[in-house]
Amino acid sequence: MEYKIEGTVMPLLHIFLDEGETVISERGAMIWMDKNIHMHTDTHGGLGGGINRMLMGESFFINEFTAKGAPGSVAFGLSAPGKIVDFEIAPGRELICQKDAFLAGTKGIRLESYVKKKLSVGFLGGEGFVLQKISGSGHAFLEIDGEVYKKHLDEGEIIRVETGSIAAFDRSVSYNIERVKGVRNLMFGGEGMWFATLRGPGEVYLQTMSMSLLAQRILPFLPINKK
Repeated sequence: MEYKIEGTVMPLLHIFLDEGETVISERGAMIWMDKNIHMHTDTHGGLGGGINRMLMGESFFINEFTAKGAPGSVAFGLSAPGKIVDFEIAPGRELICQKDAFLAGTKGIRLESYVKKKLSVGFLGGEGFVLQKISGSGHAFLEIDGEVYKKHLDEGEIIRVETGSIAAFDRSVSYNIERVKGVRNLMFGGEGMWFATLRGPGEVYLQTMSMSLLAQRILPFLPINKK
């Protein structure tokens, strides 16, 4: 398998498959495919796998694209302005990412929900609470909103992040949610009630655009039907 990431603000992922090779994607991500690419919709892990993805806010089914009879290519697009990043997944190199980040990947990867144990805190933590774990072996292509900033955390090093700004982090990074301290900060800071706390070691990938914050910015400009 070879691939190209083409474009700037709204890039696409163009994957070139040899005969017999398969790539999987989230439903609705495909833009075009060659005539010898065959699409098959599957739960990718049985009933449990489908339910697990629904808990992450993803679709129950996964689409598989296989080149049959000859090599071929298939292209996938983003749902919002941002970046496409390739991660190589292997045993011991699992990745935790935001729940709707998965775009496409090779067939050997597995997608699972990753939920904080403290449910009462987690649900109040907003969009950073329900994450997904990518394991197995192969390539996983993630869509990251806005620009992406990669930060390395040393052993024990801690950063606090706005929950919607988490794109992905290594499985070795410890993740938790804590309340913003101080009544004035809480009421007037504009940063919400919760921070995500990430503790090293490992790599952290942060996104500069949160879809929830973007929606809040756009909302005042949307026309309102008045009767």
